Order: sequence, then C-alpha cells, then structure tokens
Amino acid sequence: MNTVLTDVLIIGGGPAGLAASIAAHEAGAKVLLIEREPRLGGILKQCIHDGFGLVRFKEKLSGPEYAERFIDVFREKGIPAMLQTFVTDAKKTPEGFETTVVNREGVTLIRSKSIVLATGCRERTAKQVSIHGTRPAGVFTAGTAQNFINLLGERPTKKCVILGSGDIGLIMARRLTLEGAEVLGVYEVKPTPSGLARNIQQCLRDFDIPLHLSHTVTRVFGDDRLTGVEVAKVDEHMKPIPGTEETLDCDALILSVGLIPENEISETLGVKLDPKTRGPLCNTDLQTSVPGVFSCGNSLQVFDLVDYVSDSGETAGKSAAAYAAGTLPQNDKSRAPVPLAEPAKDMAPNQMVCITCPRGCLLTVGRDEEGNLTVTGNSCPRGEQFALNEVTAPKRTICSTVATAFPEAPVLPCRVSTDIPKERIFEVMEEVNRVRVTKPVHRGEVLIHDVLGTGADVIATSDLLNE
Repeated sequence: MNTVLTDVLIIGGGPAGLAASIAAHEAGAKVLLIEREPRLGGILKQCIHDGFGLVRFKEKLSGPEYAERFIDVFREKGIPAMLQTFVTDAKKTPEGFETTVVNREGVTLIRSKSIVLATGCRERTAKQVSIHGTRPAGVFTAGTAQNFINLLGERPTKKCVILGSGDIGLIMARRLTLEGAEVLGVYEVKPTPSGLARNIQQCLRDFDIPLHLSHTVTRVFGDDRLTGVEVAKVDEHMKPIPGTEETLDCDALILSVGLIPENEISETLGVKLDPKTRGPLCNTDLQTSVPGVFSCGNSLQVFDLVDYVSDSGETAGKSAAAYAAGTLPQNDKSRAPVPLAEPAKDMAPNQMVCITCPRGCLLTVGRDEEGNLTVTGNSCPRGEQFALNEVTAPKRTICSTVATAFPEAPVLPCRVSTDIPKERIFEVMEEVNRVRVTKPVHRGEVLIHDVLGTGADVIATSDLLNE
C-alpha cells in the first residue's frame, strides 16, 4: 500500500473543494485534493446556464466558466489532485487522520493533519417522496435529466411534468423547452415556490410554462416507459384532496424535490450532524465536532448560490491550514445560517421581477407627469435599466450546447456573448443546433460570429479536449 503525507486533505473537487484547496495552499499548508470523477469542477460541469459569479466576480458566468476560473488557479499553483479516487475508510489517530482511498493505481493511505469535507449533496428520489405506481423508465431527477442533455447531448423527454419548484427544476423547464420538449407544468406541493424569483420569471413566465402551487404528483402510469402521471391539489397539511385528481399524458416525470448533503464520510469520522440541515454541526471556522475535520459547500448545507459555496470553502481551507500548523484559535461560536432565497411574489400588471442578479427585486414601472417611464423597487442601477429595456425591447441570454465529433465529449457548452432580443431566442437556438465542432476548442472561442445579425457571438464556455 502506498502512503502519502500531507497537511490538509480536501475531499471533493467541486467549487467548495477547489476554493478550500487554494485557500489552504495560500495559507502555507501542503494540500492534496481527491475527487471521485475524472474531471474537477463537480456539478458545475453540467450547469451550463448563467447566473454564477454575480456576487464574487460581478459577471454572469455559466457553471463551467465559474468552475474553470478556480481550476485555472488550482493548476497555476501546482496543487496536487488524485482523480477517480474513492474513500473507503477514514479515521482519527493521535497524529491526525488516516484516510484510505482506492483508484486505478491501487490502494493508498493518506496521512493528514486535518481534513476538509467538500463532498456536495445528492438529490431526493421518487422513492423518498412516496409516489405510487409502477417503476417505469422515464422518472428522472432534475440533475439526471440535466446530465443527459448537457453532458451527453441526449434529450430525455418529448413531453414531461416537473415535480418541485427548486431552482434546478425551473432551469430544466427552460432548458428542455429550448431543446424542443413540451413541459406541461411545474407542480409544487407547497403554497409558495422554492426557487429564486428571477428563475420563476426567466424560466417559466418567459416561456408560458404554468406553475401549479399546492399540487403534487400522486401516481405514475406505465409499464416499460412512463405514459402519464396523476396530479392533485393538496390541503394545508400537504395531503392530496380527494376529487381533485387529474391525469396528464407524458413520457417523463422530472423530480426537483430537494437536495441532501453527502455526509457518509462525516459519519464514519463520528461528526455530529445538524438534524435540520443534515450537514455537520460547525463553529464559525467551519470546524465540526471532531477537531481537525472541517466542512464546507453543499455537504455543510445546501446553498442557493455557488458564490457562497466558494466563500465557505475558503473559510474551511484557511481554518484547516491553521489547524495543521497548530495556530487555529479556539472558537466555540456556532455558525450563523445563510439566509434562504425569498419566494417569488405575486405581481401587478405594471410589475416585473428583475433577473440581473439573484436578489430578484420586484420592480414597478410607471410614468411621471411628463410621461417619462419611471422605475421603483430596484436596489441598484442595473435593475432600473433592466425594467426600461423590458418595457421597450426585452432581451435575454441563451446558454446551450453544440454537438462535437468526439465521442468522449459529445457536446460542448456555449452561450451568447451578450443578451439578444427575447423574441429571437428560438431562431438563435436553431442556429446553435446546426453547429458541429470538429477540433479542440478553448473557453471563450467564438463558435458563431454575430449570430443572425444580433450583434452577439456564440462562444464556448468550456475547454474541449484541451485539458
């Protein structure tokens, strides 16, 4: 068995783990990152939509663009990583920690002074929300559907129902619509939506996709393949109301019913978990109940914004480096929870939700005594400009994929370089779907120049075969 010595072991190569690795390295610690997938970036590799980085970089980046900014720094600093590597055991010792991992090279024992858990989260499944019926093909979690369409280039449905109004479900409603699928509606068991107000606007209202609150899916139909679902209204206790059932013909049910932090390794190490968040109980240094074990990102709690995931990774990385060096001060203060997103608000005819940032301000457009347009409700100048554009010439961005000639990477994520007229979205999508990349491409490279005369280029948002 090989043995590796390091100061800080980071488990997980997504946005939290990357930020933790960089922070620990910059604090002077010897760092090793392990990741179970063949590429760094975590879930962001398949999150091709924009909206990432608005807090940290003041830019609208796609998921791959956001991740690769950290990956670039990670590589520039020469931080070592073991990919396609799985943890089989972890334990605390008098000297620190011993973590056993396995990969293609065999079994390795990693001895470290501290550990940062950045293992992310997983989706709840149909079994966990108790939907009755058979088990036909065609029931997907939103993340699985996203993986099919954004990484494999395969559309998993022609006509679907989405259960749950979390952000990933809303984003997939738009993505599937852009790829030609029919989304019959989004059904949410609670009386208010779960996702950000900006996503209700740009993913549902923009495409006339109905949102049914206080509704749920009660049954699925089909033997080999899903043929339909039964939906029903629910009461104040979220129990189906008899007599309100309706059957919808569809070939897929997409589940966006919540995320659960991945904490099997935490439990192996004896870390105490918060029964509410299902993540580790931590102090403000993000140290868990086991001294020397730190937690960050979505394994700590499910964050609404990746920017906050990175912030938590930096805190955990710095703290783990200080612990390894013996300089971490005693800190028994509990961590304050990150505020959750506000639900989308009902709007009057002259109101709109701003989509320029996650805040989702409710804007009101009126006219002054001279007939000039006025905007209220915005918390920044971008909101005012958005509202004026929305009234006179609404624009949107497009994030999609183009086909490639390479089986190992069948699609390449892309986006328009600037917003385009809203009414031209589907025309531009037709042009995007005609592209086939036949050579390696760098992030930011132009795939279509001035698409359909809109003034926007279609650019790659990830490297293709350049790693």
